[in-house]
Amino acid sequence: MQNTDSVDLTIEIQRSLAIRALRRSNVRRKITEYLNEISPNCSYTSEIAYHTGATTSNVIGALRGIHLRYREEESLIQLNLVEEKKGKTNVRLYMITPFGKEILHTFHDRR
Repeated sequence: MQNTDSVDLTIEIQRSLAIRALRRSNVRRKITEYLNEISPNCSYTSEIAYHTGATTSNVIGALRGIHLRYREEESLIQLNLVEEKKGKTNVRLYMITPFGKEILHTFHDRR
């Protein structure tokens, strides 16, 4: 019984951290919304930047984390909202995860 409670608590903590990250960063939120719109397809960083109005470096930071501006532990990949796929010729593609869809739905319901 206690093990189930700790798993539920861990999932709730993950949800809270993910929603907090989306609230704190418009870039993270816009990326997640864009990837949700094109789901189940993937996209690459410059295309995401074009459709969200963000710079490529901000998109990379939001997805993977960059130094101080976008902490790695609050990146969309670390939060399990987005997953990275390696394409041919070293291209990185990104798609929203089922958890990302759930969090985005919860985020919009709370607004």
